[in-house]
Amino acid sequence: MKDLKAAYRTIERDHFAPEMEISFIDGDKRQTFRYEKVTWNIGGEEKGLRYGENPGQEAALYRLANGNLVLGEVEMLSPGAPLASVPELLQSGKHPGKTNITDADNALNILRYLMEKPAAVIVKHNNPCGVALGSSLAEAYFRANKADRLAAFGGCIALNRECDIETAKLIVENYAEVVVAPEFAPGTMDLFATKKNLRVFRIGNMSRLRDYVAKHVVDFKSLIDGGIVAQTSFCANARRPEDMMPAAATRKIVDKATGAETFEEHKIARLPTAKEYEDLVFGWLVEAGVTSNSVLYVKDCATVGIGTGEQDRVGVAEIARDKAYTKHADWIAWEKYGKPYNDLRLAFGEEDGAKKQAGIMEQTRAEKGGLPGCAMVSDAFFPFRDGAEVGIREGITSIVQPGGAIRDWDVIDCCNAAGVAMVFTGQRSFRH
Repeated sequence: MKDLKAAYRTIERDHFAPEMEISFIDGDKRQTFRYEKVTWNIGGEEKGLRYGENPGQEAALYRLANGNLVLGEVEMLSPGAPLASVPELLQSGKHPGKTNITDADNALNILRYLMEKPAAVIVKHNNPCGVALGSSLAEAYFRANKADRLAAFGGCIALNRECDIETAKLIVENYAEVVVAPEFAPGTMDLFATKKNLRVFRIGNMSRLRDYVAKHVVDFKSLIDGGIVAQTSFCANARRPEDMMPAAATRKIVDKATGAETFEEHKIARLPTAKEYEDLVFGWLVEAGVTSNSVLYVKDCATVGIGTGEQDRVGVAEIARDKAYTKHADWIAWEKYGKPYNDLRLAFGEEDGAKKQAGIMEQTRAEKGGLPGCAMVSDAFFPFRDGAEVGIREGITSIVQPGGAIRDWDVIDCCNAAGVAMVFTGQRSFRH
């Protein structure tokens, strides 16, 4: 019988060159980026990436070594002191593959906006499954893990403070693929050593993430035929309450008999409270790392439900809602019985387990999956009111979205009828 597990133990041969250059040429003007391939010393041998997105795909990680690019008035981030492209590998486990690096990168993409307080970001398959702030790093990690304990299994954990013993003890209770932090307190690496497949990265200059908040890099997207789309990277502009705009729209009304046009103004009846603004800003910054179409629910600066990559906006609002219910029920089961919700029948027998599940679901429905009081975050405008109504029915109290839909007036009226605050960012946050 073929050993199907063997593919995941494979280390692909890396035939990529040690250096790479990309030039932008406009007549006599040439702006060139020079990249160097990254390797780590693992067991006395220099090794690059394990493989690409899947076994069988060769891959190489390159760091920007030299060069800069100016496009119009936008100046790209120059190499300076490199940040995450050459993280120090403290523990290799199964040494890193492409997905480990890109998950860590997207965790830092979110974390760059959250450097003022202890924060934890858990990324799985290049999407956050839990993001939270805390009064301590351990609290931030606990809350991020609680947001989606199931999806966090095998995830990449990024921390913006030195990983202390308390946080490390919480991390090793679960299975993680990667831990990234600016430093590790004495004793933490001994704990991580008990997890033989865990990759541990140190990014000593992580405080420089603050410099990346409004800086752009050249973002390359490869096409199926080898072509490339180059774009400036996304930066969230609405990073403070004052950066957000009160929701307002004008509705054009045409008299069918005369053809005369009149314009009716619609404005949100209530602006967010200070507490709501905290969640709206936090949620909008987390949104920068979520695959579109997406809708998030957040409360007390922690994610509650994250819907990603769906084709329609009302559908993704429902997915985020359903995930909030599912994760809420699972957490109740974990706290009460130390077992996942789905394992209760196996652990306690069919009859007793079913009763326990029924009780948990009754509590979950009564608590609406923890959604009452949440902020609802949408990476693009709501084309109709039905998307917003998904959250409103669950008790959300505020919404942030880009605005700009033809029927913004209808969404505004919907919020006004429910007493829900809403603000616009004026900026879409798609991520493909």
